[in-house]
Amino acid sequence: MSTLTSGHGGNAPGIGKRSVLRVLLGTGAILLVPLLAMQFTREVNWTALDFVVAAILLAGAGFALELAVGRVANTKQRLLWVGAIALAFVYVWAELAVGIFFHFGS
Repeated sequence: MSTLTSGHGGNAPGIGKRSVLRVLLGTGAILLVPLLAMQFTREVNWTALDFVVAAILLAGAGFALELAVGRVANTKQRLLWVGAIALAFVYVWAELAVGIFFHFGS
């Protein structure tokens, strides 16, 4: 028995327009938080590169979650995929923020 939901002609469904819009709007909404914080405090000081990297990371995780939730029919496997994606996201975010596991430079 397959754990993939059948879509058009037995093929697993891709990401639809609504999913893309949901991920992009969610990414934009999350990125508004540091943008607004920069207007009120000097504690948050992001560059354009910070916003680009965060957007790529957030959108990538969002699309991966949309694929995992949309393609995996088994609830237990779906939760495992969501957990793995969330763990990978947090690991990369922490590594980029403070270099927890790898230290480059001096």
